Amino acid sequence: MTDLWVERTGVRRYTGRSSRGAEVLVGNEDVEGVFTPGELMKIALAACTGMASDQPLSRRLGEDYPATIRVSGAADREREVYPHLEEKLEIDLSGLSEADVKRVLTVVERAVDQVCTVGRTLKSGTEVTFSVADTVLPK
Repeated sequence: MTDLWVERTGVRRYTGRSSRGAEVLVGNEDVEGVFTPGELMKIALAACTGMASDQPLSRRLGEDYPATIRVSGAADREREVYPHLEEKLEIDLSGLSEADVKRVLTVVERAVDQVCTVGRTLKSGTEVTFSVADTVLPK
């Protein structure tokens, strides 16, 4: 399993890291060049949707099909939640018949519903536990 952690690099500025060598910059909306935690959640949802739909779409549209998944949703700052997220998969289906488009949409929706772990997690309302460890860290 990949280890994940976040290190503080400044005021409301962090670097997310993985044991596989990946990095992502995280911070406040007013900091250039970073994602907010909410933006990362939305990107994770869109990427999961893309990955879940990749195999059925590549079988029908070819391996090199272009796709964009847009995701949006405003935060409710009184409750500090995102009450609604909207995803839109943008693909070119113009080369398919109406019947084929219906089949593709059905297969893609089914695939996303069944194997997009991020979407399934958000929809299920996962329990999150939190603790604090008193640890001496390098400066």
